[in-house]
Amino acid sequence: MIKFFLMVNKQGQTRLSRYYEHVEINKRTMLEAEVIKNCLSRSKDQCSFIEYKDFKLVYRQYAALFVVVGINETENEMAVYELIHNFVEVLDKYFSRVVSETLNLYEIFLL
Repeated sequence: MIKFFLMVNKQGQTRLSRYYEHVEINKRTMLEAEVIKNCLSRSKDQCSFIEYKDFKLVYRQYAALFVVVGINETENEMAVYELIHNFVEVLDKYFSRVVSETLNLYEIFLL
C-alpha cells in the first residue's frame, strides 16, 4: 500500500505531496525533511529502495526532480519504481502538449 507520494527538487523543497494515511501537519514536515535528506544524500550508483522506519522508500531522479513514494513492506518495489516512471511520462506528455498548443496559439497571434 502506498503511504505517501512526494515530488522534491534538488534544493530539498517539496513541490507536491500526497498522503494516503492520516499524518499530522507538524509530523509531515519532519517526515518530509528526513525522507528528502535520505534520498538526496545517496549517489546515483546506490539502489533506489531504502528501508526507513516501518516502511520503504522508492525514489527516482529526473534531472533536478526527485519523486519519492513511501510504501509498506508488502508492496512490490519494482512495481512502484515503474509506477513513478509512468507517472512522469504522463506528466511529460500532458505538459509538452499544453506547451505546444500554447506556442501554436502564440504563433497565430503573431501572424
